[in-house]
Amino acid sequence: MLPKLFITDIDGVWTDGGMYYTAEGDTMKRFSVKDGWGVIFLRHLNIPVVIMTGENTPIVAKRAEKLKIDRCYLGVKDKLELARKICAESGISLQEVAFIGDDINDLPLLQSVGFSACPANTPFYVKQAVRYIGQVKGGDGAFREFVETLLASEGILLKVVSECARK
Repeated sequence: MLPKLFITDIDGVWTDGGMYYTAEGDTMKRFSVKDGWGVIFLRHLNIPVVIMTGENTPIVAKRAEKLKIDRCYLGVKDKLELARKICAESGISLQEVAFIGDDINDLPLLQSVGFSACPANTPFYVKQAVRYIGQVKGGDGAFREFVETLLASEGILLKVVSECARK
């Protein structure tokens, strides 16, 4: 059974976890375009994507806007509490949620959802808390890999890829 909602952390999942600064003090982040396909696959299946990040940076909001992700929460202190609220509003349980995260602040939510994952370069104590450990590092398409893994487990990945490629 596929999750009814996908929640994703950003730093260390969609990015390599680095923070890049210009001489003027501007912050930059590098995103992999591969993760955008994960969003497209889920949108094709009418499965919403929610971004939750502890960072409060407009760069993440810009990426969400580009990918047409309506629910983007910045500066989140308690991801589990926010996920519970979203589930209550959506009429679903945490067991129907997929979440990919990579660090200490993600642990409570990773331990509470039905489908949990982390990128390959996640600390071992976070890896111990998840159902799926990715093969790729954060910033190299880890979100997409998780989406594709769940779609493949349901036997629909190639069908979804084919349908999305025709659009």
